[in-house]
Amino acid sequence: MAGLATSFGSGAMTNSIGEIDQTELMFLVGTNTTEAHPVIGYKMRQAARRGAKLIVADPRRIELAEEADYWLRLQPGTDIPLLNGLMHIIIKENLHNEAFVRERTENYEALKETVGKYTPDYVSRLTGIPEEDLYAVARLYATTDKAMLFYTLGITEHVCGTNNVMSVANLAMLTGHLGRPGTGVNPIRGQNNVQGACDMGALPNVYPGYQRVIDPAAREKFEKAWGASLSGDMGLMIPEMFDKAHSGEVKSMYILGENPVLTDPNSNHIRAGLENLEFLVVQELFLTETAEYADVILPAASFAETDGTFTNTERRVQRVRQAIAPLPGMTNWQAIISLSNKMGYPMNYRGPEEIFAEMASLAPSYGGINYTRLEEKGIQWPCPTCDHPGTPYLHAQAFSRGKGLFQSIDHIPPAELPDQEYPFLLSTGRILYHYNVTTPYSEAINSIWNEEYAEVNPEDAARLGVDYGDRVKVYSRRGELTTKIQVTDRVPPGVIWMSFHYKDSPANALTSDALDPITKTGEYKVCAVNVIKA
Repeated sequence: MAGLATSFGSGAMTNSIGEIDQTELMFLVGTNTTEAHPVIGYKMRQAARRGAKLIVADPRRIELAEEADYWLRLQPGTDIPLLNGLMHIIIKENLHNEAFVRERTENYEALKETVGKYTPDYVSRLTGIPEEDLYAVARLYATTDKAMLFYTLGITEHVCGTNNVMSVANLAMLTGHLGRPGTGVNPIRGQNNVQGACDMGALPNVYPGYQRVIDPAAREKFEKAWGASLSGDMGLMIPEMFDKAHSGEVKSMYILGENPVLTDPNSNHIRAGLENLEFLVVQELFLTETAEYADVILPAASFAETDGTFTNTERRVQRVRQAIAPLPGMTNWQAIISLSNKMGYPMNYRGPEEIFAEMASLAPSYGGINYTRLEEKGIQWPCPTCDHPGTPYLHAQAFSRGKGLFQSIDHIPPAELPDQEYPFLLSTGRILYHYNVTTPYSEAINSIWNEEYAEVNPEDAARLGVDYGDRVKVYSRRGELTTKIQVTDRVPPGVIWMSFHYKDSPANALTSDALDPITKTGEYKVCAVNVIKA
């Protein structure tokens, strides 16, 4: 994306978490880091307290907004106008990094023409951010030597999520904040091994190491390694799977470690798709909402019951060691091997190290990583050879495509906005108490915070005649639920905010299943709802 395909295409940070200690500025766009990623959030707080500048762009007054030098409270779904407006000011005041743009990028004139339309006055009206704040942030980010930009699902879970990410990349390239320590574009992954799963090819369009399934050379390579004929067609994204379950084209599913009934948008659509399947296998630790639809439930082993590796958000491959014997009697990889053998494709791996070694031999970015090296410490990919130390930051000399490609991107409004029938805007996210957890099955966690308290602005609460702890009914075009509320100015008037952790108030019964056309990510962050006192 925007010429940085290796890192952004896989969602990995260009730089390292440790570099937060040396950066001079942190620009957070759509990331509630202290709650969704508390370890990194703590390091951000440390950096801010030692003097690093902090800019937070978020419609909600998150914890880090309280410590920010600038809090840009933008209207939900207006990230592109904000970023274009900042670039407009930077170019107009000649604050862009001319040498970086000239030597390491292309298509600058097209970008300049597009952002030229996003004047401070126009952007202020679209986003709700005062013009003086736009000028101050643009100047500060452009003139700071070491600036790190962070984002998470707050900009990706939109119908324009891919374009949001490209706009972030545009801003970083324009100012030369790439290819050096203490800089970069740094998406933070949602769980501890999301990065590793993608690296291993758990995507419908790539093999391990992001080698494209439509590339004949890549396909031939994996056919030879695996001794099997492979399709040259890309697979289905998750929303496409459930659409085809509805139509009867997908007849069976095997779901391992996912709970789409609780976590996917428009969950009533998900339920109907599961009901229409002829056969469903769920391998899980708990009897989840999804597992209730299964024809067969296979017991799963947790991280503590197996050996292996995790790859975290900064591309660091780390060993995971078995703490207890697997309670089901076998680990997940052993269960998958047993299934494969019974289905006619023999697998004879003796352990996770052998599986990892095969993958590393096929994925160049992992080529120099092995269990012996990982005994000492984690290693960041790309690490192509055994004498390579790993890569703390990417794009030091060049981008994966050579020159970074600026993209000309215009504002794309959300698929659904409030109207007379559904006058509130619902946005969703995570809370600290359920950090890294998407299922409500921990007694310890539930003892701290065991039910939803949707956030409602005091003005709206007064108009609805409700107060803290009251129950309200929230309904959209797709579903309805009841929830308790907390009255707070963390959200602006007209906005209600909910987490998606609770099965008794499942926020994703309400959310829109409008998708980003490229990634097929649902628009969790914006949908229209109505709220009445229950």
